[in-house]
Amino acid sequence: MPRSRRSWIEPLDVVDVFVYVLVLNLATQFVPQMITETFVVSVLTAILLKLVLEVVVALKKRVTGSIRTAPNVWRRVISIVSLVALLPGSKFVVLLLVDAVFGESVSLGGFWLVTLLILALMGARALVRIAFEGVKGWDGAG
Repeated sequence: MPRSRRSWIEPLDVVDVFVYVLVLNLATQFVPQMITETFVVSVLTAILLKLVLEVVVALKKRVTGSIRTAPNVWRRVISIVSLVALLPGSKFVVLLLVDAVFGESVSLGGFWLVTLLILALMGARALVRIAFEGVKGWDGAG
């Protein structure tokens, strides 16, 4: 049955959270600076990371779109500067939000470790989505 509108949570969103939990727990297992005190906290951290990364990806798409469609050089420069600020700035936002929400229950190590974690999260997400594309009948919408 075709869907007439997008629901708040799609099956791929749930899969993303599972992938993020896996990557986050592997990171905390092998990187001493990364800590999640319990499995439940790691699941909640993965959900927070999913939400933040969705916002960052949406903002990045919007800014890159404005770079392509900028009517003049100044707007293009402003968009490029915004993108340059967004990419590292988003890592600081992740660190601040995780600290604000979970306090000492979660430590992601710092800017460079969060950068590596986010690259790992996005890479694992991409690999899982590629794998699902190969599964006949899977369209991500259920």
